Amino acid sequence: MSQENPSGYPYQPYGAPYGEQPPPQYGYGYGYQPPRDAGPNAGAIVSLVLNLVALVSCCNVLGLPGAILAGMALSRARTQPQSARTMVIWSWVLFGLGFVLAIGTFLTLGLTGQFDD
Repeated sequence: MSQENPSGYPYQPYGAPYGEQPPPQYGYGYGYQPPRDAGPNAGAIVSLVLNLVALVSCCNVLGLPGAILAGMALSRARTQPQSARTMVIWSWVLFGLGFVLAIGTFLTLGLTGQFDD
């Protein structure tokens, strides 16, 4: 008796020796699989929003070039992903540097007594 299925696929009995069974199928299943790395889109969007909020609410003057770099990174994410990643990193650096300068300014003004009025 043959262990072949009428559909053409071999029947694997329980306990078949290793190497005779087909390998397990992993993944999403049927259809198109989404790409793993779509570029720096999420980081660029978050950086753009936070730089704009910092520019408007905290008068962070470094928020403007940070927002410009984040916007440019969004436009280059598909065509030049390495350049876009570099722009996102510099956008985050400008965001952090602006906050450090703002905190330093407020501390300096507070310690010199400018807020005493």
